[in-house]
Amino acid sequence: MYRVTTKQVMGLKALTHLIALGWLILTFYLAFTDQMGADPVQALIHFTGMGAFNLLLISLVISPLAKYSKQGALLRIRRLIGLYAFFYAFCHFLSYLLFDLQAEWVLLLSEIVKRPYITVGFSAFVILTLLAATSTQRIQRALGRRWQHLHNWVYLALPLVGLHFIWSVKSGLVEPIIYLTIALTLLFLRKRKLLKHVTK
Repeated sequence: MYRVTTKQVMGLKALTHLIALGWLILTFYLAFTDQMGADPVQALIHFTGMGAFNLLLISLVISPLAKYSKQGALLRIRRLIGLYAFFYAFCHFLSYLLFDLQAEWVLLLSEIVKRPYITVGFSAFVILTLLAATSTQRIQRALGRRWQHLHNWVYLALPLVGLHFIWSVKSGLVEPIIYLTIALTLLFLRKRKLLKHVTK
């Protein structure tokens, strides 16, 4: 059976950096040079939000893909993609705060409390921030078994992101419903793990 090599994994990591970081830099450049339509702020917020969602989905696709294809080496790029999912989510949050709310922190707190789609989106962002901050091998060793318990919170962040997407759109629910369906399917594939986690 064909096996993914270490060299190919390094190539996939390099490609991930090139696409994820390069695309983000290009999008911010287009926004700042007023080349993203009539409302570049909303275009930027939408791009970073969808980028975070897509990368989060990809990171969670890797595990079942590696399992069913028996390509364990693929798991070595999961952390990198997960970190980029957080980075896009951070840019999404920062774009909303700086460009939409004009860095009004009091207004941000008000939006989090009053608007359900902001509440669930911010909750997901807090989870992703915590997971990114504890993603190093040093912290993993320090936390021991608690590390895996902590990182299982990604399975809560995923549906929260899906709800944030659905509740944030004003029209055209087809795309967010498709995304939420994919997210729920990925959770279903992990039903045994989730049930074990819940019953602990």
